[in-house]
Amino acid sequence: MSKSWLMVIIAAGFEVGWVIGLKHAAGWLEWGATAIAIVVSFTLMIAASRTLPVGTVYAVFVGLGTAGTVVADIVLFRGEAKLGQLAMIGLLLIGVIGLKLVSQEKPEETVEVNRA
Repeated sequence: MSKSWLMVIIAAGFEVGWVIGLKHAAGWLEWGATAIAIVVSFTLMIAASRTLPVGTVYAVFVGLGTAGTVVADIVLFRGEAKLGQLAMIGLLLIGVIGLKLVSQEKPEETVEVNRA
């Protein structure tokens, strides 16, 4: 797995954190952590889009974030796990994996230093 794909996955993890924070934050510390998660999430997503197709990065980011948020709601907050909902999350993850498999990574640009 490339560095760019790893950034997308980590960004999606931070997305789950800030989405949960938006719903459950009550104090300054929690709101501060939510704000940091937003910044880290979008910074990593933008960095990954420099070498991966931006549409694919965004789709994978949102797909993993959505799946992660649903799972976190079920596991951490005792949300209701409906069979249809879980089936659709599975379908979403199949699409995300498919996008990753068919996406081409652009080579990173290198800057040559003129040494005179």
